[in-house]
Amino acid sequence: MIESSAVERTSSAQLAFLILGPLEVRGPAGPVRIPPGRQEAILATLLLEANRVVSTDYLVDLIWDEEPPDTARTQVQICVSRLRKGLAEAGIDAPITTRPPGYLLTAADEMLDLRLFNRRTAEAKVLVKEGRIGEAAELLRSAAALWRGQCLGGVTSDALRAKALQLDEDRLNAVETYIQLELDLGRHHQLVGELGRLLHENPLRERLRGQLMLALHRSGRQSEALDIYRAGRDLLIEELGLIPGEELRLLETAILAGDTALHAGPPAPARPAVEPAVAAPEAADLVQRDELPHQLPTDTADFVGDSALIETVEAVLTGGAGQGAVGVAVMIGKPGIGKSTTATHIAHRLSGEVFSDGQLYCDLRGAQAEPVAPADALGRFLRALGIPGPVIPSSLDERAEMYRTLMATRRVLVVLDDAYDEGQVRPLLPGSDTCAVLVTSRSRMTALPGARRIELKILDETRALELMGLILGPERVDDEREAARALIRTVGGLPLALRIVAARLAARPHWSLASMVNRLANERHRLDELAYGEMTIRTSLSLTFDGLDAGDRHLLRRLSLAQGPTLPGWLAGALMDDHRAQPSDLMEPLVDVQMLDVVSVESTGEFRYRFHEIIKVYAREQLSVTDSRAVRESATERMLGGWLALAERAHRRIYGGDYTVLHGSAPRWVPPADYVEELLSDPLDWLDREQENLCNAVEHAAKEGLDELCWDLAATLVTLFEARGYLDHWETTHRVALDAVRRSGNRRGTAALLASLGTLYLSRGQPEESRESLDQALAIFDELGDRGGLALCRRDLALLERQAGDDDRALALYDRSIHDFGLIGDIVGRATVLTQSAHIWMRRGHTAAAHAQLEEALDIYRSVGFTGGEARALRRVGQVLFQRGEHAEAERTLTDVLAMVRDSGDLIGEGHLLRNLGELKAGQGCYEEARDFFVRSLAVREQIMDHGGAEIVRRDIARLP
Repeated sequence: MIESSAVERTSSAQLAFLILGPLEVRGPAGPVRIPPGRQEAILATLLLEANRVVSTDYLVDLIWDEEPPDTARTQVQICVSRLRKGLAEAGIDAPITTRPPGYLLTAADEMLDLRLFNRRTAEAKVLVKEGRIGEAAELLRSAAALWRGQCLGGVTSDALRAKALQLDEDRLNAVETYIQLELDLGRHHQLVGELGRLLHENPLRERLRGQLMLALHRSGRQSEALDIYRAGRDLLIEELGLIPGEELRLLETAILAGDTALHAGPPAPARPAVEPAVAAPEAADLVQRDELPHQLPTDTADFVGDSALIETVEAVLTGGAGQGAVGVAVMIGKPGIGKSTTATHIAHRLSGEVFSDGQLYCDLRGAQAEPVAPADALGRFLRALGIPGPVIPSSLDERAEMYRTLMATRRVLVVLDDAYDEGQVRPLLPGSDTCAVLVTSRSRMTALPGARRIELKILDETRALELMGLILGPERVDDEREAARALIRTVGGLPLALRIVAARLAARPHWSLASMVNRLANERHRLDELAYGEMTIRTSLSLTFDGLDAGDRHLLRRLSLAQGPTLPGWLAGALMDDHRAQPSDLMEPLVDVQMLDVVSVESTGEFRYRFHEIIKVYAREQLSVTDSRAVRESATERMLGGWLALAERAHRRIYGGDYTVLHGSAPRWVPPADYVEELLSDPLDWLDREQENLCNAVEHAAKEGLDELCWDLAATLVTLFEARGYLDHWETTHRVALDAVRRSGNRRGTAALLASLGTLYLSRGQPEESRESLDQALAIFDELGDRGGLALCRRDLALLERQAGDDDRALALYDRSIHDFGLIGDIVGRATVLTQSAHIWMRRGHTAAAHAQLEEALDIYRSVGFTGGEARALRRVGQVLFQRGEHAEAERTLTDVLAMVRDSGDLIGEGHLLRNLGELKAGQGCYEEARDFFVRSLAVREQIMDHGGAEIVRRDIARLP
């Protein structure tokens, strides 16, 4: 806690450095003059990064936007030396020390207004959590009052202006937050005037507009509140071509309806929206709300559970709002007790009105050898919340921060099924009490703070009879009620065991319930163990397993070889080497006796299946004692060969052929042609949906020593990884495969994976790692005489040379790459090189040569139906046309490409195209239209939380007259 006496605020008179306004430096004797220009820019940068090292290269780039002179580093050193001298002479204790790779300015927090601002906003956040709303609002007001104008006003550096704009945004967030806190305290009368001034200064800030509407409404001035809404709506339409956001529209509706919920009331003890120095609510609002995540598995139609327990769990999940902490319920119990089923049922009950912004679900696979890593789970959740793969941070902490930011103003239920331990769960907890988390686990999770643990019990007789009636029909149970009770006692009321016994009876309607009691009695010793853990479940499973015919038992055993979370229907055909038209028909007998569950239906109408984990363990045991090693290895190779065959065919459909990818000699298992045609009707979507299964297949192949299949599948999956920005999966699968091929001495597989990793490092902006990997691959391909591999390596090495500024070397490598692609007949590879090298000719002013190359590339892309390549080439064509002064045609071309990327859902491409159109309009002198495109591009960048790209666009806007 922060005691009142501890909330000490450094007076601005004590500050030595002020950047929250024009840059000022104050010494004991008064103001210290800092020469404008380079010294001013360097000092501002060192202050923004106070107590952190700033590299010399960064300072050089900061001062010289274009080509820096040869003496650039020396000039930076001179500026730093003069700054040191000036600060020392003024008596300011803030040394600037040389610290590789640059310089470090050391300053105490009380010397810098930015540090003081950050400290006050952080303290305010703590006060809010403690329920001290008035003190928090006062502290935030004092923080915002540190501003003396625009941050770093008068500094001309574009890079510094971008950082300053972000800090100005932080100030507005702090202002909006203390306004909200004071509204919660009922101070609406006092706030009306201040809000009117703030809105006049920031007319496009919807949060401020909503706060003014609320203050006016609570002051009895409803008509004025509605006028403020209408004025804002007209302004947004006129300036941006947009309508107000959902929250503002709902507020207008509530005011019109006289909703009593808008009346001022006592403040909540804590508010999750207080992130004074971070634009958390705005960041969350930027994500499209019309595509809410609904990831829950299907609810169980014949669910039977403890109503009191369900009410307890629901109370935990819905009681968090206003309590300052997210509601966390952990459901624990023995295997087969029904944890996942109960959790899914509760989640569906709450998914509509209570958690209206969606539901996130992840099977954390805690019972398996390799549980899901928290970073991977967060990656899936962020994508479900609208963040494209390339924008998702790589570190766990950064992913968790982005996740909490997006969830801050939402009402979302998060279901974490089969969690391993507390460390796996903690990063997946939202920070907002508007959300809730439902966890199932075999562990008690006693170290999970604030969690309520609920233990599932076996079914009592009443609920067990109800469950049997749902499965067998109530008449059949009523006819033999005493036998039904005896069955319940025999299986100990364990839901899984009871379901299995009832399923067998349902499959044999001529059997009486009494006859099943007699059959169970014949195995009395095993049944005595039924209530004591895994052995009890194994006995119950054996009853159903023994009732299957030989073929179904064989399939059940082989299905346990699969490593993925769900089982597509074609797997049964591969495992049994059965090429029937509908391979999923092989699965249905196992579904009938509940040894497999149907979890979803594909767009093709095919079902997807899943084992209960305990049943899978049982099936594996049966496999190990029944099937020979040769049988297991053959089935595994067909199954993994099926994944490879389908991934390979998906690539061909996307690229129009087997282009720009290397393949090995591993055997494939191909499902029937008509089945494949339907399954891969949308090949990229299929790859995306099967991403987890495909990545598991790479790891499985590595463990089985199938190195040729392993590298081939990993390399083929780059089609998905590159299109969707799954860079983490790209690296993970390739590292696994690389270990496998190196262990086996597979030279070509090693080279193929190194080349692919080189491309990955290029995408990540890691030129040194890329060059090292590509050089190693090139040497091996040269040794093997592999033309396809040489072509791919030289293409990417050429791009590295372009980035390094050696265009002549790049063109030479492109020529050799085109030659190699020609020898192997890879026309898409040729088109890719033509598209890339055209940029060099365009940059050199040879627009005719660039245009000719792009036209040839377009002909190739269109001939094979590769729309992704066509969009990239057309974008370059638009840039060439603009450079040649053909502005109208350039605009038409870029507009067409914009429509293409929007159709494919490529938000990153949309951001680039909107900026290109803005550049075109600015070049024509149409500054208002340019501003419109830049603003729309900025909205897209902010929507996907691409902060670096957003800064670039803000710089474009700042340059406009």
